[in-house]
Amino acid sequence: MSLVRRAVAEDAEEVLRLRQVMIASVSPDAPTDWQAGSLPGLRSRLADPGGDFAAFVVDHPDRPDALAALVVGTLEYRIGGPNRPGGLLGYVFSVATDPDARRRGYARACMDELLAWFRERGAGHVMLTASPDAEPLYASMGFTRDATPSMRLYL
Repeated sequence: MSLVRRAVAEDAEEVLRLRQVMIASVSPDAPTDWQAGSLPGLRSRLADPGGDFAAFVVDHPDRPDALAALVVGTLEYRIGGPNRPGGLLGYVFSVATDPDARRRGYARACMDELLAWFRERGAGHVMLTASPDAEPLYASMGFTRDATPSMRLYL
């Protein structure tokens, strides 16, 4: 039996706690006051198992009511192209493991479930942004660096 399960609405606060762990790993001074505003929307998406949003988690083995690891992604439609004629792609945007639960294979197991979810829904490829610490994990799973430039505008 797999340790990984699909997150549900009742996991929302723990999902946000682990997302903050991930954010703090790349930006230690990042604020935490965003979580309350994110909670309603996250609960709604976690409650919709047929939607285009999925989170896979591992329960913490040593702390009841806590999560040890988290992987979150969305399925997006973009106009098809040569490598993605159906137009669907997966995007992974939160991968986090509680500091006291690392090096147990939890993030990899969660990623495997998310990738299977993307495949089942017809995604042509999967995109993510990797921190230097996480890049070896993703490379071992077959991810490669993307040469396409990325830009961002905050609205």
